[in-house]
Amino acid sequence: MKKIVPLSVISLLALTAGFSASLPSAAPEQNGMSATRLNRINGVMAKHVEAGDLAGASGLISRNGKIVFRGAWGDYKPDTIVRMYSMTKAVTGVAAMTLYEDGLFSMNDPLSKYLPEFAKTTVGKEGTDSTGKRTFYTVPLDHPILVKDLFRHTTGLDYAGPKDEKGENVYKKVEMLGGAPLVNFDLAEATKRLASVPLNEQPGTAFRYGYSIDVLGRLVEVLSGTTLDKYFEEKIFKPLGMKDTSFFVSEDKWNRLTTLYSPKRGEGAKGVEVSKAPAQDSFKKKPNLLLGGAGLTSTLDDYARFYQMLLSNGQLDGVRILSPKSVEMMHTETLDGMPHIGGTLPGYAGFGLTFAINPSVGKSGEPASAGSYWWGGAAGTSFWIDPKEHMFGIFFINILPPNTNAAQQFQRMAYQALE
Repeated sequence: MKKIVPLSVISLLALTAGFSASLPSAAPEQNGMSATRLNRINGVMAKHVEAGDLAGASGLISRNGKIVFRGAWGDYKPDTIVRMYSMTKAVTGVAAMTLYEDGLFSMNDPLSKYLPEFAKTTVGKEGTDSTGKRTFYTVPLDHPILVKDLFRHTTGLDYAGPKDEKGENVYKKVEMLGGAPLVNFDLAEATKRLASVPLNEQPGTAFRYGYSIDVLGRLVEVLSGTTLDKYFEEKIFKPLGMKDTSFFVSEDKWNRLTTLYSPKRGEGAKGVEVSKAPAQDSFKKKPNLLLGGAGLTSTLDDYARFYQMLLSNGQLDGVRILSPKSVEMMHTETLDGMPHIGGTLPGYAGFGLTFAINPSVGKSGEPASAGSYWWGGAAGTSFWIDPKEHMFGIFFINILPPNTNAAQQFQRMAYQALE
């Protein structure tokens, strides 16, 4: 049986004080929440660990700028480092918005103004000939990809790629299949490769989740004149005191990097097992390809500081990263009824600039307030930010792909603790 670490709210508040980069902590009752109800989370997560659904997990809830709950269960500790995957996207979006504030681009600029490789991109199409045989062909762009298309996943890029005229997968041909390829080339080369193959549809016509934010990361490099990791460190991580966030885990921290798990295979199999995927060890060395959409590793404390900055309208502890209007732009609806292709974005949700948006409690079936915004990662990490309740939550597991509803339970139980 896995060791259970059901830490009470009170003991967690004491423990939090030992982490130099932590947000300040306070008793839940001082911030309109019930300690008794928050402690229910410990029991639910302990049951997941005992059942073998989770090897470990951790979570944090903040309200009014204070941590009111922190939990670590199974083999997780408060400072465990996890693979963030798509929770990286929010950092890339913020980095790009700092350059927007510097006046270096407009949202309605053609992407090819800064990345000329996208000037001749085409769109992949499928059809049938007179015999009924499937055919594949390309057509020119009706209009260029705009910078705002990168932020809102409306470029026509995804992670799977369309087929070319020969019926072959275009992303496989350029070694970019799957969303997090381990390759020997950098982001500049990856972007050129993506631009050399067809899009799935015309830009600005549909939400399709994929490499858009990675290309946005390349835009950050071009406009800043430095690599993505250095820009993140200079403009976000150091100013916010995010000491454990990086595109890889240095050897002195390997003991804190959590094990990656996968669902057990086989008919009737339940629970998780140690993953054999390359990602088990690939995050222990600096990658050639710095993926702004999937590459970071981090901790609860570091990402708590990042989300508190957003919830505080772009500033934390006297350090301003973004203006309030830029933060507002990031969680304001941008899709205007466009179709969602691929199923990644729930049908009820809207989308801003890198964040999904909850339009109302009724539509989502969850208690998060209208206007709350959120996203997650491929291995089960997730977060939500609720400006109305002055609240955010973070939940960490590393199961690829995740096969548990623990994150949804964590969020619901956070809301039922509001007084």
